[in-house]
Amino acid sequence: MIRGLKAPSFMDLALLAAENAGKAGEVPIGCVVVRKDEVIATGANRTLTDRDPTGHAEIIALREAAKKIGSERLVDCDLYVTLEPCTMCAGAISFARVRRLYYGAADPKGGAVESGVRFFAAPTCHHAPDVYSGVGESEAARLLREFFRERR
Repeated sequence: MIRGLKAPSFMDLALLAAENAGKAGEVPIGCVVVRKDEVIATGANRTLTDRDPTGHAEIIALREAAKKIGSERLVDCDLYVTLEPCTMCAGAISFARVRRLYYGAADPKGGAVESGVRFFAAPTCHHAPDVYSGVGESEAARLLREFFRERR
């Protein structure tokens, strides 16, 4: 590490992935999966690039993490994502049994954690991670605002 510079946080790494997605023309959302203080997977939105409606940052990172550890259950993993997960991603996080979810900006229109359907609070939800919102919120919101401002 360079003297005087702090190591990037896990959310900083998710924000970097989001920034790179934005540069590629994707909605700037990034995600990292962490196990035992080590990043084991990174994802960024790829819905346009892959022509895949499931190409959300969380889905990409969860798939990579599951392959890396050889299990669909990520019970000792934490997920950091720059935007509140949608219903699809919340379902995948639940099915993967992710331990903790950290997210940046709230998504009043499409979010499903503390906005919208509140997926983890539903009686049919099999597993709810511990949720920490607002982590890196201002930077995540800035990336999204700038991305959409340029397109309008």
